[in-house]
Amino acid sequence: MAYRIKPTHDFTDEIRRIAIEQLQRATSAFEEQPDGLHEAIHEARKKFKRVRALYRLAARNDKDFADQENARLRDMARSLSLVRDATALTETVAYLQAHAETPEEERALTAALKTLTERRDGVAADETDLTDKVAAAIETCRAAIAAVEAQTFPDSPRKAGRLLAKAWRRSLEKAKAALAGCHDSAHAEVFHSLRKSGQTYWMHLSLLRDLWPAAMRARQAEAKHLVDTLGHEHDLSLLIELLDLHPDMLGGSEDLSLVLGVIIRQQQALRRDAMQLADDVFAYDPEHEADVIETLWLMAARD
Repeated sequence: MAYRIKPTHDFTDEIRRIAIEQLQRATSAFEEQPDGLHEAIHEARKKFKRVRALYRLAARNDKDFADQENARLRDMARSLSLVRDATALTETVAYLQAHAETPEEERALTAALKTLTERRDGVAADETDLTDKVAAAIETCRAAIAAVEAQTFPDSPRKAGRLLAKAWRRSLEKAKAALAGCHDSAHAEVFHSLRKSGQTYWMHLSLLRDLWPAAMRARQAEAKHLVDTLGHEHDLSLLIELLDLHPDMLGGSEDLSLVLGVIIRQQQALRRDAMQLADDVFAYDPEHEADVIETLWLMAARD
């Protein structure tokens, strides 16, 4: 079944269905590992993000449940992030190679990719308890499934619509605050906050796309473009952070200077693009947009 809430179906059944499907897919990825352990972890972590976004939208009627499950899934994902984060850095350098402007930059980035690939392989070799962590994650998925199976959600279209509208407004207000922070500051953390808001908005649009399919799909595409742009920006920030901590990692000041030059140039371009995209994606008033969501929900639920 799709990652969407059907307004004509029982609300509790829908939230349970979606959460359980995503958690079961995460468990299957861990158990089957069709493309290897690390890709399985990457896939499972994406499913955890979807469940957390679902609960932000539809589970705030019980704050204790929402907070508990958010923490459960967040902590589980973090326990599995070490090798994936190291892999992301190699992918970031490979991405930068397409943006080198001189032979010297190309050479420095090729050397950096070799160094970071060796670092990733070392991280993977040192993480000898990864199999145990995956086994623990499977058990955590099962506990999360049991928790949502025991949970109830609003039982009337009006209550559900009010809940969704409140969560929608809160999410957009948070995004607006993050966007304002990006206009006022160049700190990496404010752009990371905007990226997280964009991810949440993209997933919420997916969950409620049956309310207005054409408009929601268009908004989803815009939000996805923003998330992808900020994803590259975030990866560059992490790479800068690593090189700040280990300036000798690339073997010499010349290579470090060349690589940092490409990073900063590309990061500035991504931030300019992201700000323009975000101004469009989050252009509407949160209160008005939330009211529209509630109205559309009530109309669809009564069909």
